[in-house]
Amino acid sequence: MNAKGSIMDDQTRAERVGEYLWARDRVSPSLGMELQTISAGHAVITMLVRADMVNGHNICHGGMIFSLADSAFAYACNSRNQSTLAQHNSITYLSPARLGEPLRAEAHEVSLTGRSGIYDVAVSGKDGRKIAEFRGLSRQIGDQHIDESTETDRQESGK
Repeated sequence: MNAKGSIMDDQTRAERVGEYLWARDRVSPSLGMELQTISAGHAVITMLVRADMVNGHNICHGGMIFSLADSAFAYACNSRNQSTLAQHNSITYLSPARLGEPLRAEAHEVSLTGRSGIYDVAVSGKDGRKIAEFRGLSRQIGDQHIDESTETDRQESGK
C-alpha cells in the first residue's frame, strides 16, 4: 500500500481507469476508435478514416480529427484516477487525412499543477506525417473513477 492508501501502482491505476472509462464511453467506440495504450499522463488512441467521416473536399472532416485528439486527451488527463474535464482545447490542422487512412493520436502530459493540467496531442497519419497538433487544458473536478483501496470502481462500490 502506498502513502495515499492505494494498493495500485501507476500503471495498474491508469489501465483500470482506462477500462472504467472505455466501458462507459459511447462516442469513441462509435467512431471506430481504439484505446491502444494508457499510462500516467499518457494515452494513444487510433481511428480509421471511414467514408462517413469524409467532407466535401474528399478529406477527413476536421471535427473527426478533433474528436480523436480530444479522446486521447481525455484518457491521458483522467489516467491518474482524478475525474477531469476539458477546460479549453485548440487544434491546428497541418495535413489532410484521407479516406481509409489509419490515424494515431498520442497525448502526453506537459504540466499538472494542483487541479489544472496541460496536455499536447499529436495526430499522425499512417506514414508518420503530422495531421494535427492539439493542446488541451484540463481541470480536475474532485471525484475518483475507481476505489483504489479495494480495486473496485464507483459503479461496483455504489458511489
